[in-house]
Amino acid sequence: MRFLLYNVRYCAGIGARFHLPIPYAGYLKRTTCTLECIKSFIQSVQPSIVGLIEIDSGSYRTENLCQADVIARELGFAHVVETKYADGSFAHKLPLLRKQGNALLTNHTILGHRFHYFQEGFKRLVIEVRLSDVTIFLVHLSLRFRKRQNQLERLYKLVRDVQGPLIVAGDFNVLWGDREIELFLAATGLKSANFGGLPSHPSRLPKRQLDFILYSDDLEPCNFDIPEVAFSDHAPLVCDFKVRKNGPEQAGG
Repeated sequence: MRFLLYNVRYCAGIGARFHLPIPYAGYLKRTTCTLECIKSFIQSVQPSIVGLIEIDSGSYRTENLCQADVIARELGFAHVVETKYADGSFAHKLPLLRKQGNALLTNHTILGHRFHYFQEGFKRLVIEVRLSDVTIFLVHLSLRFRKRQNQLERLYKLVRDVQGPLIVAGDFNVLWGDREIELFLAATGLKSANFGGLPSHPSRLPKRQLDFILYSDDLEPCNFDIPEVAFSDHAPLVCDFKVRKNGPEQAGG
């Protein structure tokens, strides 16, 4: 199975135009052109599972179309998408923010899914998706250190009892370095597919490792890559996995 993780920044783009006429003005502009570029890139990777962070689920920026829907239709994938902010939160009440979420797309059959919400932090969503060969948790952690640590504690409690192959992926925002997740990795037994600790942010000259694909011992990673594309401020992560079976190893679909 080929897993693609990509923080797409709501397809708002990057570069000088993003900051015109005022800084960060790109968040308020139409996203059609960048969405087409990202959609074409995803098609070229030929993934079987796609985790998308920072997706617009249907604001005026996208002419009320959900970006995850558009990409999934093009790929012929099933998908789940949800806002990052909990019901009743201030952000959930604002027209633009309540359309900002994360999504998981796949050509596997989705056997079940759940949306969990952290108790702390601005971005709280955890997407859990169960497929026949693997269970996936998709996250976008807080920008604040203490809240990230509390979120990791809660994430550990969500994943610790999962049976079978497991992937935990997303933008972990570990602004103090990957040592922030050492205790989480030790407690869960998960490992990072990015063995070399390659940076993925910012995409044009990566310096920091913020995005992670973590996996359980039931999976064998191979062909990890961070493609050099700059449609978002984050670069995408791509990893092929084999599912360890009883007997000879077989590749996941």
